[in-house]
Amino acid sequence: MKGIILAGGLGTRMYPLTKVTNKHLLPVYDRPMIYYPIEMLVEAGIRDILLVTGGNNAGDFLRLLGNGKEFGLEHINYTYQQGEGGIAAALTLAEFFADNHLMCVILGDNIIEGSITAYVQNFEAQGKGAKILLKEVEDPQRFGVAELNGPRIASIEEKPAVPKSRYAVTGIYMYDPSVFDIIRTLTPSSRGELEITDVNNAYIARGEMTYDLLEGWWTDAGTFESLQKATNLVAERRLRKAARA
Repeated sequence: MKGIILAGGLGTRMYPLTKVTNKHLLPVYDRPMIYYPIEMLVEAGIRDILLVTGGNNAGDFLRLLGNGKEFGLEHINYTYQQGEGGIAAALTLAEFFADNHLMCVILGDNIIEGSITAYVQNFEAQGKGAKILLKEVEDPQRFGVAELNGPRIASIEEKPAVPKSRYAVTGIYMYDPSVFDIIRTLTPSSRGELEITDVNNAYIARGEMTYDLLEGWWTDAGTFESLQKATNLVAERRLRKAARA
């Protein structure tokens, strides 16, 4: 399985911090934000990783990460996104890299407590279609929200005023190669972007979407508040681990 980390965008919600650096290079406790999704993939056994980035600070990723030796990797692949166009548009830049393999796609500001290994293995056994990870949250209106129908997802609604559940779609997605054909059929939303929610709903319409419930805590780190929350959660985890050592 291939690993794809989406770490582009301008991060305007976090000005002035992001006036001088990419959001995904900001610190979360004791390491840069981008370390966490890389570690997530490596821990799950995924060694073939592509980083999609952009903006004026893209070169900083190469200076920071190099070829990934710090993570036990022999090589990290990079590609550049010009401008912004939504998550789905960024994903299209990975088509050459995916090369007809299954893929695990992670938004670069997603941080979790545990491991995605079991979920990756579940999708590898599934073999086709798509899988998303859901997490019950107190503020689902901030996210894409899944409407569940027993073991299936009926639909996903982006940032609904009246959520149909409390299950948020995390920024961890697993797709087969047909995801790129789906993206080619999309039209931009009112925001002028190709939406990943539309991709997921297309898989739902095909009857090819499954989900798992993510264990442990999960947060993004794309606002000042969530960045502080992520830092506090990681710090607490580090201290608990040190106390047990």
